[in-house]
Order: sequence, then structure tokens, then C-alpha cells
Amino acid sequence: MKVLIVGSGGREHAIAWKVAQSPKVDKIYCAPGNAGIAEYAECVEIGAMEFEKLADFAKQQEVDLTVVGMDDPLVGGIVDVFESKGLRVFGPRKDAAILEGSKAFSKDLMKKYGIPTAAYENFDNAEDALDYLETAKFPIVLKADGLALGKGVLICNTLKEAKEGVKEIMTDHRFGSAGNRMVIEEFMTGREVSVLSFVDGKTIKTMTSAQDHKRAGDGDTGLNTGGMGTFSPSPFYTKEVDEFCQKYIYQPTVDAMAKEGREFKGIIFFGLMLTADGPKVLEYNARFGDPEAQVVLPRMENDIVEVFEACIDGKLDQVDLKFEDNAAVCVVLASKGYPVSYEKGFPIKGLETFKGKDGYYVFHAGSKFQNGEIVTNGGRVLGVTAKGEDLKKARANAYEAVKWIDFENKYYRSDIGKAIDEAE
Repeated sequence: MKVLIVGSGGREHAIAWKVAQSPKVDKIYCAPGNAGIAEYAECVEIGAMEFEKLADFAKQQEVDLTVVGMDDPLVGGIVDVFESKGLRVFGPRKDAAILEGSKAFSKDLMKKYGIPTAAYENFDNAEDALDYLETAKFPIVLKADGLALGKGVLICNTLKEAKEGVKEIMTDHRFGSAGNRMVIEEFMTGREVSVLSFVDGKTIKTMTSAQDHKRAGDGDTGLNTGGMGTFSPSPFYTKEVDEFCQKYIYQPTVDAMAKEGREFKGIIFFGLMLTADGPKVLEYNARFGDPEAQVVLPRMENDIVEVFEACIDGKLDQVDLKFEDNAAVCVVLASKGYPVSYEKGFPIKGLETFKGKDGYYVFHAGSKFQNGEIVTNGGRVLGVTAKGEDLKKARANAYEAVKWIDFENKYYRSDIGKAIDEAE
């Protein structure tokens, strides 16, 4: 069969790598793709938001399955366009992708159906938000309602900081139209855990747990990014936590969307906070996390194409989802200055070192071909992933593999997986 993957980041590289292992697949396309994805797929110069062009391409090439990796096209309604043309596609329709597309919607959904989350209020204008802050408890969290590349969340410790945050989001529109509405919610403390899941509209099957590192600098300092590294599984995601979440968070979310007439088929990413009062939902995403996919998919034993098809056909209950009994750690190699400003176009050396090394992977996030060589082409450039028999071994392997790669202005956090030591 022929598969088209929509996207160009490390998540899409991980998906392409996993899809390529399926005996069902003999041809992969990726639009627009990157230099790493090109190893597995024919990259096509069509943008992820060019729905009609993508659908026409899928028709012309007789693509059997399209997998949408990115949030923007999902929230924009790419699945609806493909389905209207009789094309088979994996991902939620526009009316279901709102689960990620609007934080105000998802918070209201959780409140309505009793799904544990932080207390909050939604605001449509800056004046009301500023009035509310006068009597609020600090620290507090401000969230731009729409998509903001994982960066539209501000944690404010004082009233002054919060007022500046409202200005940034709603008045100055630092995150564009994502800040037309805003959610203000209580600051929760605890361990963060990410749990990805496959959903077929009624059945949900969760994948192995992971933990992301959002801040740019060591010690969780600096600005929020799209993710600087991950590890899987989380030692804090216990059997008891899983049982609670299955009963009060995962299935109730799927059921709530169905009751709202927004049947969800695809991936739901649960961002959880393990608070003293029990697990609560921090956020939902409507697709694989990046870089979570880069530690979860290498540990997945199933043929991913079979799972995608089971979700589309409403047969997920027939799938036995399995993951290896080991661990994986991903360290993101970024361009110095990310997420603010950085230079591009530097040659990447050492990629060939990964060839034939079992349990070591390099997933491209921001790379391209230029004059016959692979060069940097983004803030997050590569995700270096390694597996190990346990988290400590996987972390040691990942940081060893980081040394194999070199490019000018290479930057990475040296403390990915620090929580592993605290779990003992």
C-alpha cells in the first residue's frame, strides 16, 4: 500500500520510520518532509496547510492511507477535506480536533463532564482578565486559547508579571490570533507525565508513558519550547495512577467528545499533572507529541499501520497494543538561540554514525539538503534517541550518541531525565 505523511518535523520522521517497518507498505510519501524523512519517503513540495493540493496529490498517486502528524492542519480541517473526496485518512475531523485547537473548549468540556483539571476562567478581552487577576492567587497560569507551537503558556509568580502576560497574549498578540481568547487557571504542582493514546471514536488504547522537558535551559530555566527532550516510561506513572486515569480521565474524555457529537478518531495526547489531590489534565493534544513520539514509537511492538486502520474502522478493541519492557531517552539538538532567534544552513556532520547501530536513532526536526549535504534548517534540528534496559542506561546511551553529531551553534540541555534520579 501507499502511505502519505503530512508534516516535516521529528514527530513525522519517527512516524515515517515506524510506517516503513510495516510489511503492508511499499511506498511512502511525505509532504513537505525533511532531509531525514527522505531516507524512508519521497518528499513532496506541498505545504501541510495546502489541503486541496494534498488531497489532489493523494488521488493522483492512489494513496491508500494519509497520516496527519501536525496540529495546524488537523485543527484546520484537513481530515474533512480528505474524507469529502473519499480518501482514507488518520486523524480527528475539525470538530474533534478542537480538543487541542481551543483550550477554552477543552476546559469547558472537562468541567461539564467532571474530568479532573485545574480551576480556571476563560476571557475574551484583556480588561476582564486584568480585573480577575486583582483577586487571584499566585502563582497563576495564562494560556493563549489557540495553537501557539507549544509556547503559548505563561507561568506568572506576581500580579505584575501576570498583567504583563495579559498584555503579551491579548494586546500585543505575541502568539497571533491564538491570543484572541485566553484561559487563566490555577497553578498546579506535581510531576508532569505525557500519555499518548489511540482512539477509534469509542475505544481508547493508551501507549507507554513519557515525560517532556519544555524549557530551553538546564534546570527548567528559560523560555518554553516545543520540547528539548523526553524519556519513556515515566517512573512516576504507577499502576495506581494508570487505573485512576483510565477510569476518570481517558475513557471519560472519549465518551464526552462522542456525547458532544464530536466523535474523536486519531491520537489524543494527555498532558497530566500528578498532584497531591490525584492526577489532573494539564492539556490535550490531538496528535502525537513531538518529541514524545521519538521515545514512544521506538518502544512500540505493533505494526503501526494496522493500528491506524483499526482506529479508522472502529476496530481498536481488537488490537493488543504492546510496548517493549525497556526505556528510551531523546535529547534534542537545537540551534543556539532557540526559541528566539538562531542561524540556519550549517552542515551536519556524524549522521552516518547511527547506521546499523541497534537501539540508536536520529530523528530530523529541522534539516534540509543544500548543495549535496544535509544542513540545519530550524530551531530544533535533531532528536537523538537511544534505548536501554532501564532509564539510566538509556540516558547514558543518548548522551553518548549526542557526541556523534556536530554542527555549528549546536545546543542541547545536559539534564534531560534528571527526574529519573529523583525517582529512587
